[in-house]
Amino acid sequence: MALEENIKTHNSKAHKEFENLLDKDFKDRKLIENEIIKAQITEITKNFIICDVKAKMEGMIPVEEFKFDDEISKLKVGSKIDVFLERVESFKGEIVISREKARRVNAWKKMEKVFESQEELTGYITGKVKGGYICTVDSLPTFMPASQIDIRPLKKIDHLMNTPIKVIATKIDKNRGNVCTSRRAVLEKSKNAEISEALKNLKEGDIVEDARVKATTDWGIFLDINGVDALLHVSDLSYGRVKKPSDMVSIGQKLKVKITKIDKKTNRVSASIKALTEDPYENLGNKYQEGKIYEGEATKVMNYGVFVKLEEGIEGLIHSSELSWSDKNIDPSKVLSPSQKIKVKIVSIDKDAKRISLSYRETLDNPWSKISDSIGQVIEVKIKNISDKAIYAELENGLVGMIHYKEISYKENIEDIKKYKKNQIVKVKLIEIKNEKIKLSIRAMEKDPMNWFKENNKKVNDIITTKVYEVSKTGVKVAIDKEKQLISLIKKSDLAKESADARPEIFSPGNSLDAKITELDFETRKIKLSVKAAQIDEEKSLLKKFGAGATKSGATLKDIFGKALGKKKKDKK
Repeated sequence: MALEENIKTHNSKAHKEFENLLDKDFKDRKLIENEIIKAQITEITKNFIICDVKAKMEGMIPVEEFKFDDEISKLKVGSKIDVFLERVESFKGEIVISREKARRVNAWKKMEKVFESQEELTGYITGKVKGGYICTVDSLPTFMPASQIDIRPLKKIDHLMNTPIKVIATKIDKNRGNVCTSRRAVLEKSKNAEISEALKNLKEGDIVEDARVKATTDWGIFLDINGVDALLHVSDLSYGRVKKPSDMVSIGQKLKVKITKIDKKTNRVSASIKALTEDPYENLGNKYQEGKIYEGEATKVMNYGVFVKLEEGIEGLIHSSELSWSDKNIDPSKVLSPSQKIKVKIVSIDKDAKRISLSYRETLDNPWSKISDSIGQVIEVKIKNISDKAIYAELENGLVGMIHYKEISYKENIEDIKKYKKNQIVKVKLIEIKNEKIKLSIRAMEKDPMNWFKENNKKVNDIITTKVYEVSKTGVKVAIDKEKQLISLIKKSDLAKESADARPEIFSPGNSLDAKITELDFETRKIKLSVKAAQIDEEKSLLKKFGAGATKSGATLKDIFGKALGKKKKDKK
């Protein structure tokens, strides 16, 4: 019994001593949650990596967390790794650690350091999202826009999925924990380095014999010059006009070009073919002179004119206004067509701007030089177009004249336009040519009613007898001649001296009215008559004849008119 008690006492003391040592060891370890700690691998199983982190028990990490960089193949018992301590003790009493989270935290810290230096990192495209892809860098998921995966757009990226690629961090949001990465930046950096090295062997002014055509566009050709991309702009292909670069070259063709510009900042190279040949505009004055006629070929018809090739590399423009004598706004395609051989006259040469203005109509007979002989003559014309206020008719020589609606008849009724139709042949009189505009008239072939005044020797201030033609609220229209060709309006205010008598409704068609001519203009065809002015003139005449001294004796107009009327009665007896 005594022996057993001694053994128990000894074991109890040893157990307490072991607990004290263990507690002291745990106090020295200082395990803090949500921090990265060192762990030593004690066992590698099929599904887990078991690690000692100097806690009460060992931690277990799933094998899947070691999948990147083929890290699992490099692990062995005794290896030390960084792990992230999530929980010192879970609800199951187990310690929770993570290799992936440790890598993610380290990756974020590393990302912050390399963002400023733009150091290259290794990442894996692990998934696709809206607008781009997920690129995982050391377990840290980052966003890579679709435009940043390659220098050129890729239709498929299967070959890049889950394979190591080099990327650069382009944007970091610390608040949200977001990172944007770019593979394109790495490729461009590498390519720019290669281009910079290749450019050391090129300089402006060099002539390259074997520049290879890579691609063509409407505005130029892309070349490969010893591994360097160069642009041959359409304007540098030839001194003449080039319709499409693809018509001149084919993919893979080798061209002889001259290096015209190298931009060291952007590594862009410009090349030229026309720089290899002499500028034909340098000696232009020796071949072509303003005012002379030359032969050419229409190359391009535009809505504003036609381009004409005088010789290889030299072209001029015929503006639409220089195509026809009859129509300055004619459609160029109705006059000339591409490849048509024509004669042109050089209007002007701008050597500095390399522009030549041409005229086609100057090589044709000018109908304006003879048309002036036809002024005042009656001619036949064909109606081409009818507008709201005028008729446009074509003369025999192709020129077009205008018949204003007021020139249709002397009544100047706008409704007269409706009597005429397109393509109708009518007789007109050519009455005026001014600023290359022809004025025609139909009424000019008839007798002008305004001649009535000249034939009857009537002028301003004369009193004439008219017939009421029409009564309206504003006045009375009267016919001056018997044929009723001259119709004039006497306004209400001019119908009588007394306002009480100036009422249009007291008149009827056919009534005779004496009126004074107050205005007569043959050019504007303006006639103004006044009954009121005629009455005032008549009163003045009576006063002058019978009222001498009447105002002194107190006589009134009534007395004077009474005497005048009485005297007329006696004379009749």
